Amino acid sequence: MFKNLVRLCFFVSLVVLISCKSEFETIRTSNDPDAMYKKAVDYFEKKEYAKTQALFELIVSNYRGRKEFEQLNYMFAYTYYHQKDYTAAATAFKSFANTFVYSPYKEEMEYMFAYSTYLQSPNFRLDQEPTIKAIDALQTFVNTYPTSERAKECNKLMEGLRKKLEAKAFSQGEQYFNMDQYQAAITTFENVLREFPETKEAENIRFQVCKASFLYAEKSIFEKKQERYEGCIQFAQTYLSKYPRSKNRGEVQDYIQISKSRINQIKHVGHQKQSAGN
Repeated sequence: MFKNLVRLCFFVSLVVLISCKSEFETIRTSNDPDAMYKKAVDYFEKKEYAKTQALFELIVSNYRGRKEFEQLNYMFAYTYYHQKDYTAAATAFKSFANTFVYSPYKEEMEYMFAYSTYLQSPNFRLDQEPTIKAIDALQTFVNTYPTSERAKECNKLMEGLRKKLEAKAFSQGEQYFNMDQYQAAITTFENVLREFPETKEAENIRFQVCKASFLYAEKSIFEKKQERYEGCIQFAQTYLSKYPRSKNRGEVQDYIQISKSRINQIKHVGHQKQSAGN
């Protein structure tokens, strides 16, 4: 009895599956644009976006110039978005906004273009060109619709993207440091402070600059040491003036004292060489 019930359920499910597929294939091959449009809308409402997209692709040219053309393109763009094809979605949303310039959906479409671009931003460890493009798109929306509720959301999204760029830049500085490329690390860290003046990592970044500048001097050739120790002292003094109660205060003070000692040694060697020459 149980086996017969299982078989019956399987048979019914198979019939339903074949019926659904047959219905889609029948519509798709019908060469009837109006029937295909009606069914595509039905699929869209049922969230069957792949089927909606397939039918719209077949009939979009048939509806050019007709009143349904705008609604078709509206739903068509969202089929890409709901299937997480954000590159194609961004293109479709932008195309809609540029084509239907007087549409009541124009603002929504321009926001969705910016948001779909935002969704393409990768992990901060990867190339951040898509992130820069996303910031540009979001900022363009804010500039175009400054009083829109969506503009507030765009500003929040941009803040998150800028933090991602900051994290990328900081990680590059750390990478240079770990590779003993101290000059590149110093330059990169200083650029982070310049490009992201409100960063919450400012103290840590300046500490890393102090450490990198000290090691840079330590590993320099003799002729460059004095200049680089002097640079280390300047970085360290700036750090102490900004963060007098820092937990790193002792270490930074050590950099200053050691650098001054090294400079005195260098000057002493210089005097000895000069005396020997005379």
